[in-house]
Amino acid sequence: MTGRQIRVRGLVQGVGFRPYVWRLANELGLNGWIRNDGAGVSIAIGGNRLGEFLARLPKEAPPLARIDGIESVDTEVGEQGFAILESIAGDVTTAIGPDAALCPDCIADLCTPHNRRWRYAFTTCTHCGPRFTVSRSIPYDRAQTSLASFPLCAPCAAEYQAPADRRFHAETTCCPACGPQLSLLDAGGAPIAGDPIAESLRRLRAGSIVAIKGLGGFHLACDARNAAAVAELRERKQREEKPFAVMALNAASLVDFAQVGPTEQALLQSSAAPIVLCSKADAELPDVAPGLAWLGAMLPTTPLHLLLWHEAAGQPAGTDWLAAPSDLLLVMTSANPHGEPLVIANDEALERLAGIADAFLVHDREIVVRCDDSVVRAGPALIRRARGYVPVPIALARGGPRVLALGGHLKNTVCVLKDREAFLSQHVGGLDNAAAIGFLEETVGHLLSILDVRPELIAHDLHPDYASTQLALRLATELGVPALAVAHHHAHIAAICAEHQIAEPVLGLAIDGVGLGPDGGLWGGELLRVEGADCQRLGHLKTLALPGGDRAAREPWRMAVSALHGAGMDYRVGGWLKQHYPEREATPLLLMLERQLRSPHTSSLGRWFDAAAGLLGVSDLAHYEGQAAMELEGLAARHGPTAPLPGGYQIVDKGAVLDFTALLTGLLTCQDTALGAAQFHATLAAGLAEWLIDAAHRENLTQIAVGGGCAMNAILMAALRRPLESAGLTLLEARQARPTMAAWPWARPGSHARPARIPSS
Repeated sequence: MTGRQIRVRGLVQGVGFRPYVWRLANELGLNGWIRNDGAGVSIAIGGNRLGEFLARLPKEAPPLARIDGIESVDTEVGEQGFAILESIAGDVTTAIGPDAALCPDCIADLCTPHNRRWRYAFTTCTHCGPRFTVSRSIPYDRAQTSLASFPLCAPCAAEYQAPADRRFHAETTCCPACGPQLSLLDAGGAPIAGDPIAESLRRLRAGSIVAIKGLGGFHLACDARNAAAVAELRERKQREEKPFAVMALNAASLVDFAQVGPTEQALLQSSAAPIVLCSKADAELPDVAPGLAWLGAMLPTTPLHLLLWHEAAGQPAGTDWLAAPSDLLLVMTSANPHGEPLVIANDEALERLAGIADAFLVHDREIVVRCDDSVVRAGPALIRRARGYVPVPIALARGGPRVLALGGHLKNTVCVLKDREAFLSQHVGGLDNAAAIGFLEETVGHLLSILDVRPELIAHDLHPDYASTQLALRLATELGVPALAVAHHHAHIAAICAEHQIAEPVLGLAIDGVGLGPDGGLWGGELLRVEGADCQRLGHLKTLALPGGDRAAREPWRMAVSALHGAGMDYRVGGWLKQHYPEREATPLLLMLERQLRSPHTSSLGRWFDAAAGLLGVSDLAHYEGQAAMELEGLAARHGPTAPLPGGYQIVDKGAVLDFTALLTGLLTCQDTALGAAQFHATLAAGLAEWLIDAAHRENLTQIAVGGGCAMNAILMAALRRPLESAGLTLLEARQARPTMAAWPWARPGSHARPARIPSS
């Protein structure tokens, strides 16, 4: 009979797509076949209800499937029913899917006493479970995963081979008879008797710190309600003030501590199951997220995690217990010694977490690649893109060469261009030590392997001393391909353009800490005109001196002194210091600034945030990157909206420079810290909006892309969005990638890096 030959492209392998099509075709009485191949899924199908099949095909696809395109042509189809054929080889253009949180059907299996997977910590199916973190290479099948060493038992093999079963070709499926097993070890690595889940819960309740092996690495867990346990975890991990995330059974369990709206709840319950930043409620968990207005919350993502709450509930049968609040709240933070990569192996955990964890809840399924938890804020906006989102690609407007981009020094992320898609790696983080650089190399190798890509070009940050730059140059030499330096702030804006598939010129606002500019200067508050590979600097924020260089970025009081000196107000420094930081001595700093010794200048907006935090007495010392700015944002959120400070900014040099000096000196006498923080945000937004609107009119542009670390500030971005939209301008923000990603591989055939044109101002 006459039918259709259908090609489905996207994430359609390993997600239950073939059995879905098989069931749909049989329901409609259609004939033909379906099979996997290198490009996705191919279907030949015919019958009287073919039109209904074509209409329903994209609408009822499995939850983890992502259909990027469907193409079809006429063909001849037999009349022998509908079959699933063996896969065929070919050039691979499909991708391995991300890890997915436990699905409702597997939860039901886990909580049914007579089910053979009752309380089994590795229950999974085609709709959930690990993929990215257990895959070594393509094609995605069991032999290429860390489940290869666990042969299927007869019942599991029967499910795996049955098209009507949701575990049909579920590559990570297993059961207690054939799959991985849990064990609990003491601090010395000796097994602890008893049920590992029950004993782990008992120790957590008693105040112990337990290392728990998750999907992409270990967590360090403790009772979030136990102030002593949280303080002990901070001391052992050398994490003085950086916020912890908490895991709760459900949104109802968080009601006292976090405001979980519909958007936050949808994110928490999504298959990605990220950490979601929620506004704090009235009650405060002791020392979990000090000084911040947000709490990072997540729900159990794996059977292993869920079993802790099942144990706490008394091992109930069925799933009704899942809707009730639970008093069990656990800190769940990445298990790594200070500044080092995430721990993933059992022996590695015992060695590297010695002195941190009191016990280790482990299993014998290997984690192939490190992958931290993702962090998301309602919008949604990705603060950290990792588990649950990697390696889902971002669609691009056009194809080009296969490019590997190595990112910057902090919050590093790798990117690979393949055809018309950009594949971002998991969050790598700062490259401050040899272990972190080794993790970067692992990440590059794994991503290229699972994508089957040999780069034709390698992009890197303009800074020559970054470890990522040096790795890029070494790989380029080894592969015999060109290396391309991309200016840090150009990359911020180009990344947003790529995500939104913008090819025409845009006005870019790059606002972050410090990055090397094409002129050798320290940029961080830049007004740019960007069109693909071309970047023109139209203006910048008035520069601030950095007394002591990098040290000034870690000590906001130094930036406050710099701001007062720059305003000609040295005479006010002594009284201000006596009020806020009496133990600090400003004379050496003022001498450095006066003589311009070890005090380079930067246009960084991040340093203006530091100066404001210092002036208001919020912080004199930052224990982690961005702390002062985050605490300032938290204070502004608690205060609520306010008006800008009159005369708080100036636009000078024919629009080329935006100066907030008057704003900072205005904060000097503010007695209400929260009010000052709110005024700072309001004045920043007003000044940036006027600057952007004026430039957009001069340049005849209507689209404005805002990127960089400061673009993660929700208060600033909300206050900036309103006047821009009122002026008829379109604000483009990062949504699928964090706004701080640098070294975006925007290059295309025939393009070349061009130096930014810097105005004389």
